Amino acid sequence: MSKQILFGFHAVTVRLKSAPKSVIEIHVDASRRDQRMKQFVDRARDAGAKLIDSDDDRLQKLCGSHRHQGVVARVEVMAVSHSLDDTLDAVEGPPLLLVLDGITDPHNLGACLRVADGAGANAVIAPKDHAVGVNATVAKVASGAADTVPYFMVTNLARTLNELKERDIQIIGTSDDAQQSLYDLDLTGPVAIVLGAEGSGMRQLTSKTCDVLVRLPMAGAVESLNVSVASGVCLYEAVRQRMKSSA
Repeated sequence: MSKQILFGFHAVTVRLKSAPKSVIEIHVDASRRDQRMKQFVDRARDAGAKLIDSDDDRLQKLCGSHRHQGVVARVEVMAVSHSLDDTLDAVEGPPLLLVLDGITDPHNLGACLRVADGAGANAVIAPKDHAVGVNATVAKVASGAADTVPYFMVTNLARTLNELKERDIQIIGTSDDAQQSLYDLDLTGPVAIVLGAEGSGMRQLTSKTCDVLVRLPMAGAVESLNVSVASGVCLYEAVRQRMKSSA
């Protein structure tokens, strides 16, 4: 079983809740005695985790970041239990998917996973090339969502989008040049919302594969939003419409 590093209170706490047996050991800052750390240590002990007192230098070396908050865990990698097809087969109601094309910044991916979890997206999809995988930084920024949102990296993104179309899932791409606004669309049906990297946007083939392209109205001086913010706007508009239609 391969191993990975998680760091930060949220990421490690979610793993303790969701899969405590996968936690091999947790290194904690021995000098930190505040209430938050005490509560975390009590929770880790209740979960049967092995705790190791460490100092800041060791924690930084373990996770490669100074933003560890005094908590670094060695854990077993959680195997993806389902394929994308299996995940979609198990969805009740219209699927809501987030597709990320060319997102290479781990902070952006982590934030997108957190948004996807909050909005109840069924999965996040990205190409194996031109994309970042789930690493310790992604898990930290995702605040536990890296363990709860299925993240599928596919060999051929355009082919996967066409396979989604065969399931009657509408592929909605975002583009600054699109004539139609996001708010003009009905998002209550099965949809996959596609966003590209900030600046470059979606690749040409990805854009051509979309059923429709929409833009986010921009009233200020900036030309575009960060991809995680744009993901939140799009996903929560779908959530808003679905809640309204079911009321």
